[in-house]
Amino acid sequence: MSGQSLTDRITAAQHSVTGSAVSKTVCKATTHEIMGPKKKHLDYLIQCTNEMNVNIPQLADSLFERTTNSSWVVVFKSLITTHHLMVYGNERFIQYLASRNTLFNLSNFLDKSGLQGYDMSTFIRRYSRYLNEKAVSYRQVAFDFTKVKRGADGVMRTMNTEKLLKTVPIIQNQMDALLDFNVNSNELTNGVINAAFMLLFKDAIRLFAAYNEGIINLLEKYFDMKKNQCKEGLDIYKKFLTRMTRISEFLKVAEQVGIDRGDIPDLSQAPSSLLDALEQHLASLEGKKIKDSTAASRATTLSNAVSSLASTGLSLTKVDEREKQAALEEEQARLKALKEQRLKELAKKPHTSLTTAASPVSTSAGGIMTAPAIDIFSTPSSSNSTSKLPNDLLDLQQPTFHPSVHPMSTASQVASTWGGFDELGGLLKPTVASQNQNLPVAKLPPNKLVSDDLDSSLANLVGNLGIGNGTTKNDVNWSQPGEKKLTGGSNWQPKVAPTTAWNAATMAPPVMAYPATTPTGMIGYGIPPQMGSVPVMTQPTLIYSQPVMRPPNPFGPVSGAQIQFM
Repeated sequence: MSGQSLTDRITAAQHSVTGSAVSKTVCKATTHEIMGPKKKHLDYLIQCTNEMNVNIPQLADSLFERTTNSSWVVVFKSLITTHHLMVYGNERFIQYLASRNTLFNLSNFLDKSGLQGYDMSTFIRRYSRYLNEKAVSYRQVAFDFTKVKRGADGVMRTMNTEKLLKTVPIIQNQMDALLDFNVNSNELTNGVINAAFMLLFKDAIRLFAAYNEGIINLLEKYFDMKKNQCKEGLDIYKKFLTRMTRISEFLKVAEQVGIDRGDIPDLSQAPSSLLDALEQHLASLEGKKIKDSTAASRATTLSNAVSSLASTGLSLTKVDEREKQAALEEEQARLKALKEQRLKELAKKPHTSLTTAASPVSTSAGGIMTAPAIDIFSTPSSSNSTSKLPNDLLDLQQPTFHPSVHPMSTASQVASTWGGFDELGGLLKPTVASQNQNLPVAKLPPNKLVSDDLDSSLANLVGNLGIGNGTTKNDVNWSQPGEKKLTGGSNWQPKVAPTTAWNAATMAPPVMAYPATTPTGMIGYGIPPQMGSVPVMTQPTLIYSQPVMRPPNPFGPVSGAQIQFM
């Protein structure tokens, strides 16, 4: 079977729907393809272990769930992914695995789908046992032997005698589980088992390095130990010699499958005379008769053995450092490739300069289209469309009116009277006139609605609308809202001040300056009951507390006189 199966695609789609990116990536890393898990999926899962908002138990459960599959490919790749995260992921992952009572229960796993399934099932059972032992070792010593500090001041070299005698057997058990994988070069026939073997090879080098340093520490303390301690130490050393032979055979298989000779360490065995010296020392402590041996000869033998083991440790360290350097170079090459790709993408895009005229940006038909922005502070140009006066200019509630006026005149007059912004965007202060000062009267042509000042424009507009003379233009029609009676019934007439006649065609109402604070509800105006009648406005009674000036009100009455429309 090759390629992703329909089951893989359906499972990935289910995780996409549920929004579980972690479970989806686990599914993609453990497909039915007969190849090792893809690097991009492993890198993503490693990053997940470093994120504090990722649920580590959920990630582990997703991997455990994949090991319940009946296909040897899926189960084997699940174990490989788990091993990869234990080695390269955040320590939280292996801590969680160590806290579980059981991990992989695959001692009876068997894929009967084919001959290859039978063969691979054997290695799956051995591989799962090693991962279980790796987690148990972490639970017992609270650290990973493959990641401990090494050297003269390393963890295993500085450990005291009591702790050392308890720790070294734990390393031996993990080493035994690793070497029990027991694969030959002719059995490494597919990408799945090859990926597992590479992880075991790297673990073997690092684990044996810690094991070797523990033995060096043990030998240095051996001749100062008590009898029981010497007995345990001698037994540990004999087992170490056996495992050194087995690890040499394991490294030969690695060399046969194509691993570079420089990545395989050289193992130097201690002289056989060291074992004799250790046995004689233990016999002397037990009171047995031994052949005489001087302290000098014993020290020489010990020194030679330590030197041989130290050279082995140095070779293991060099291999580990070479691997780290290769990983660093690979990462740098990957970053360089990504950088070059990004530069090419930027070079293909057209160079666009960001200006105020090129904003906002809108997308159309899949491309980016820039349209000139509207500057609300600039003076309108003559090419703009005909300006539209507001409907509530005189609160007549009339239909939309479209006079043919020049927008420049309107905008400039509004800005000059009420304040605003000049052509360069600066703030203009409002023009304020005194109470007794009348504005100059502008004479306009009969058909011109807006002149050079707002007051004359309003007066001309009132005249054209025929307010006060009983006539209206034929081209403007509106319906006057219903009468709103203030008080006194229909025959009530408000008291008015002496009136003064005003010709709307030639006169503009003077402007009265208002103070900054105008009391609300203290001004009352008479509302004309219907069209054609003479509208009258009462003189407002105003009480002001501060003489702060406001912009001129074009609709304010003349001081001491009442405006009457004729």
